[in-house]
Amino acid sequence: MSGTPGQDPEKAKGDADAPSKEGAQREQGTAQGPSKAPAAAVAPVKEGAQMAQAPPDAPPAKAEAGDEALPGVARMTEPHVEKIVVNIGVGEAGEKLAKAEKVLEMITHQKAVRTISKTTNKDLGIRWGMPLGCKVTIRKKAAAEFLKTALWVKENRITSYSFDPEGNFSFGITDYTDFPGQKYSPDIGIFGMDVCVVLSRPGRRVSVRTRARRRIPRRHRLTRQEALDWLKRKYGVEVVE
Repeated sequence: MSGTPGQDPEKAKGDADAPSKEGAQREQGTAQGPSKAPAAAVAPVKEGAQMAQAPPDAPPAKAEAGDEALPGVARMTEPHVEKIVVNIGVGEAGEKLAKAEKVLEMITHQKAVRTISKTTNKDLGIRWGMPLGCKVTIRKKAAAEFLKTALWVKENRITSYSFDPEGNFSFGITDYTDFPGQKYSPDIGIFGMDVCVVLSRPGRRVSVRTRARRRIPRRHRLTRQEALDWLKRKYGVEVVE
């Protein structure tokens, strides 16, 4: 009987069978396929890192003034103020025109530009290229705020003939001192102005852009009656016939 002298026969038999058991287990594992790879470890979140999602109690983002859609009205069909042009015509250049420019800057907080004559009239003393007045163009949020103030000066009343077939409208203000915070100054005098408001729907830029210009369907164009209804709902304006 082979073996180390003094070793238990049963223990020596078990040591001899161990390599055969390991080989059997290895063959069985190969037949069943490769073992599954361990799951990838989740990288720990660094302290102070910002989350992509906003917290559940965060307030919703606010739209700019004048851009909010009225309840029950689709946003793409809701009219909005595209621009407002405030004009003062004095008919001559010089000190009077400089005062008119100062009035516009005080009311709109924007720099006025001069309007130039495009014709010659000897009876009126007008020649081509002569400065006759000044104007300011207001857009976006400032336009909606200025319109609200100008309508307040007019006591929220507009005549029906002030509207054109496309929904644009104009009205006059007799004295700039009617605006809040404005006082009469003997150095300036009294100046009135014309306020011209351009309304449109989203998508109008397609018809005026330089490249790939397209026509807007008639159903998407703003009409006179739609502009009247929008002013009544948005600003509470009373239309006088």
